[in-house]
Amino acid sequence: MSNPMKELYDTIITRKDAHAEGSYTNYLFEKGLDKILKKCGEECSEVIIAAKNNDHNELVMEISDLLYHLTVLMVHQNVTVEDINAELEKRSLKSNNLKQFHSVDKNS
Repeated sequence: MSNPMKELYDTIITRKDAHAEGSYTNYLFEKGLDKILKKCGEECSEVIIAAKNNDHNELVMEISDLLYHLTVLMVHQNVTVEDINAELEKRSLKSNNLKQFHSVDKNS
């Protein structure tokens, strides 16, 4: 069975290790964490705009871009697909875990 996220992760690792000239992935790694974080933020904003505009095709493309940049961040920070899968598995076992938000008294 194909696992597109794992394949993307492996491709990003390969491109990082290859130092291929002209590779956008390699460019992001060369620029470092701040550039990767900036791109993640930009793509997140574009996802929000596409969703707000109710544009399905644009939303699919922007989510794909966001997932790519998040995967670059994962590789940069040594977070594996298996780490994410394990966390998602843990969360899927929980129920009735609605987070309670507390108001903060700014006068104290």
